[in-house]
Amino acid sequence: MKHIFARAPRLGLTLLLATSLTHLAYAADAPAPAAKAALAVTVTNPSAADWNSGITASGTLSPWQEAIVASEISGQRIAKLLVDIGDQVKQGQPLAILAPEAVQADVAQAEARVAQAQASLDEAKTNAGRARTLKSSGALPAQQIDQYLTGEATAKANLTAQEAALQAQKIRLSQTRIIAPDDGIVSARTATLGAVVQTGTELFRLVRQNKIEWRAEVAGRDATTLQKGQLAHLTLPTGESVTGEVRVVSPTLDANTRNATVYISLPPDSPAKAGMFAEGEILTGSNKAMGVPQAAVILRDGNRYVFEVGTDNRVQQRLVKTGRQADGKVEILEGITPAARIVATGGAFLNDGDTVQIVDKAAANASNRDKP
Repeated sequence: MKHIFARAPRLGLTLLLATSLTHLAYAADAPAPAAKAALAVTVTNPSAADWNSGITASGTLSPWQEAIVASEISGQRIAKLLVDIGDQVKQGQPLAILAPEAVQADVAQAEARVAQAQASLDEAKTNAGRARTLKSSGALPAQQIDQYLTGEATAKANLTAQEAALQAQKIRLSQTRIIAPDDGIVSARTATLGAVVQTGTELFRLVRQNKIEWRAEVAGRDATTLQKGQLAHLTLPTGESVTGEVRVVSPTLDANTRNATVYISLPPDSPAKAGMFAEGEILTGSNKAMGVPQAAVILRDGNRYVFEVGTDNRVQQRLVKTGRQADGKVEILEGITPAARIVATGGAFLNDGDTVQIVDKAAANASNRDKP
């Protein structure tokens, strides 16, 4: 009897273990609960399209050409200044007026000399005419006849010389008006009212036709791929973008940097200003490339990833190598296949192995806004 009671606790423990094992067996046979979706997302496939290929470059903005306006006569005082820095001017427009009084007096003297020479010529012609009439009669010596004929020729030459001198003085008078040699914008003014100028004194400087060009520096190895007419996109320091066209590629390389200078013409109405520094890209062609939306590429720990959605709606983090960016897309060089389903937005909130719910774009935005 005592032995039976000693075995009772063991029997109870055995029954308890058997019951627990039975419950565990039933639990093992029951289906696992479905994983809860971490995020509602939209998916996209990499798209293949023609991507522009180009060469990155940087350089300064400079005037296409500058025109230096200088005085052509000396000893004259600046009487009027008609333009200032920043003014738009037209070809032939007066920029400054030099005091003309002294030159006007020289013109008057030259006109008087022309009148004297004309009178002398008239007298010489009269004498020469008589000499020709009397030459056959012998009334005048041959020597005197020759003197009259020579006097006529000399008077003609003198009149021509005096007329040339008058023309020179008139030119000097016209040079008292400093005019613009071409259309453009005044970029510098050294002329001062009342200053007495000398021949060659610089008074103004113009940006011809208001044209600015981008003088971009590219590596010498890339210069052979560039040619006239190619387009270039550059970004100004203000953040504005400008599109230009290659005008000419320098035929030589810089001896120090081994770079080539590419001259790119910009539109006259662009916000570019001479002296700015710009960076950009010169387009050399196009090729097929695979791209995904920029929002699909996640930057983590210095690397770039996308999340690929599997058939079970679980995501896998894929390391990708990226290239160019354009129109809101990023070029994918390697890491995924064209058939991959990629999380388009919201990847920054996902981890490798998360389960997602695939919805259309509108539903995904509404669902994610409701998340705390």
